[in-house]
Amino acid sequence: MSNLEIQQYVVGPVATNCYFLVNNKTKECIIVDPGASGLQLVKRIEEQSLKPVAVLLTHGHFDHAGDAGYIADHYKVSIYASELEKETLGQPEINLSASMGGLGEVYRADVFLKDCEEITLADFRIRVLSTPGHTPGGCCYYLVDEMVLMSGDSLFSGSVGRTDFPGGSMSELIRSLREKVMVLPPSVKVFPGHDDMTTIEQETYYNPYF
Repeated sequence: MSNLEIQQYVVGPVATNCYFLVNNKTKECIIVDPGASGLQLVKRIEEQSLKPVAVLLTHGHFDHAGDAGYIADHYKVSIYASELEKETLGQPEINLSASMGGLGEVYRADVFLKDCEEITLADFRIRVLSTPGHTPGGCCYYLVDEMVLMSGDSLFSGSVGRTDFPGGSMSELIRSLREKVMVLPPSVKVFPGHDDMTTIEQETYYNPYF
């Protein structure tokens, strides 16, 4: 029986899904895409006496990466992202923070991951699946033993991510999803960056892009 509990919090101005991946046995947790609601999320963590061990970014857009640094610094943990997302994180015009007014923001990651690299956090084995297209370094995180995918803005229920932002490519996104994600077992549960969860089976049958 899995120790994984997934908590979903909708954060920020564009209703981004932030997820806590909680190990119920140890109370360790991984924060996925904290967006711009750091204070809210810290309150949830403290209320449950959780022990953050890492922040995972599926990509570098402001609505996903906004308060990653705040969370990481508060709990003295590292931020993980794809090695292909350095430019997105570091350029306000690409991470879209410049479009929110002001000068924009620069975000960071402390650990850059390669495609298909496996890491273990909170006793969960996590495989990084590079899915460029929404951004050049967009990725999904696959919890191998729990058969859970954190898909960010690459794959949605019945749709895929937008590709009209800087660095986007629809052909690249569809190809990467076909090669890396849609080949996963049908029963894998998919938790996207916006809207509702789905499964690989459901997307295989009903997603018009596949």
